[in-house]
Amino acid sequence: MSENNAFNKVLEQIRTQSPLVHNITNYVVMNNTANALLAIGASPVMAHAVEEVEDIVTISSSLVINMGTLSKKWVEAMILSAAKAKELNKPFVFDPVGVGASKYRSETAQKIIETATPSVIRGNASEIMALAQVTNSTKGVDSTVASDAAVSAAQSLSKQLNNTVVISGATDYIITNDTISKITDSDSMMSKITGMGCTATAMVGACIGVEADIHLASTVAMQIMGKAGNMAADLSAGPGSFQMNFLDSLYKL
Repeated sequence: MSENNAFNKVLEQIRTQSPLVHNITNYVVMNNTANALLAIGASPVMAHAVEEVEDIVTISSSLVINMGTLSKKWVEAMILSAAKAKELNKPFVFDPVGVGASKYRSETAQKIIETATPSVIRGNASEIMALAQVTNSTKGVDSTVASDAAVSAAQSLSKQLNNTVVISGATDYIITNDTISKITDSDSMMSKITGMGCTATAMVGACIGVEADIHLASTVAMQIMGKAGNMAADLSAGPGSFQMNFLDSLYKL
């Protein structure tokens, strides 16, 4: 299947099936993430109470776990939801935000992965390298290295977990064992908007909710981000208008 046909196929699946994407994500990006999922045709649910996450996973097409703003109860909810996703064989994507920046974040990330292997791990280069225990060089939640520097670490992590690892940056890499796909069409203004990486993770969640080929789904998710980002950049005077135009561009894809 050609790259363009694969893109159109997955996008059409999202819009016809409207997958329910369960997000346990952070306070900073919750509204943006929900709106981005709606714009692309998915159905977001933002549920993090320990009393209901297992029920929500059960009815969802996919699960997104994002550890941007951690607290004890939220970590408990993440563990419960990951375990339920494993039990029901539901695909899930894990965003290890800021892993390596604190002992608590590193321990939480490890606990989640030990509970259930994520179908996809998506992070910036520093996060992926820290997760692969190659380096602990993270500066908060921002990457301190270029995405291509983390490719070998991501490949090692993918082989260890037998899953797909996505590195986002100026160049995006999608890595599944020895298969590596590369996307270079993202706009630099995306780095000036908080939570665009988190949006990319949610987009992976939408794609894996409808497409069984996890590598293909992850690749299309990053293509969606890149194409919408370029469309938005052409219409925007700066980060404020970019954020609005990005949602419109997702809708118009």
